[in-house]
Amino acid sequence: MTRALMKAGRPIFFSLCEWGDLHPALWGAKVGNSWRTTNDILDTWESMVTRADMNEVYAELARPGGWNDPDMLEVGNGGMTKDEYIVHFSLWAISKAPLLIGCDVRNMTKDTMEIIANKEVIAVNQDSLGVQAKKVRMEGDQEIWAGPLSGYRVVVVLLNRGPQPNSITAQWDDIGIPLQSVVEARDVWEHKTLKNHFTGSITATVNSHGCKMYVLKPVA
Repeated sequence: MTRALMKAGRPIFFSLCEWGDLHPALWGAKVGNSWRTTNDILDTWESMVTRADMNEVYAELARPGGWNDPDMLEVGNGGMTKDEYIVHFSLWAISKAPLLIGCDVRNMTKDTMEIIANKEVIAVNQDSLGVQAKKVRMEGDQEIWAGPLSGYRVVVVLLNRGPQPNSITAQWDDIGIPLQSVVEARDVWEHKTLKNHFTGSITATVNSHGCKMYVLKPVA
């Protein structure tokens, strides 16, 4: 199939799927452009975060032209809350996963459109550096995912998998920012740049089954 597509006379994205059985992240780049790393997703919180975890194992193997694919998006299908769908879209975006819409596009709600059409989050997914973010710290139900972006920026997701709101702090040494750097933070879901600059860490209160997603840019 790879050879046939290469003879087609135009670029074609070849998405491989054998459900991750034979660890295609180890060999898929030679024959395709993305590869499923998991079995099929369901429209539930547990299924979604499990797929994200399974996909993250192969983060080091993703690169421009060859991407890990934890399956399609369930945003808009009704099985999760809005906060849970925001987590879903955020994790897929920072993982540089293919953003394949899995709902009925003829009948999308305003909430669904706000999520899947968020240009700032999509820009993280499509960033030219092409580095998949990783889980850099776990403390119980609180997690920090982070990865580098072009222009010396870093994307960070503060994820609360627990049943109660919690304060989560990302330290610069965990997320790959020089310790003395002064950083500007852009909240890509609120579409606003935070007034304060940050040194050493950034902290936010995060809802149960929710996240905060920031693009961090050193300014000093």
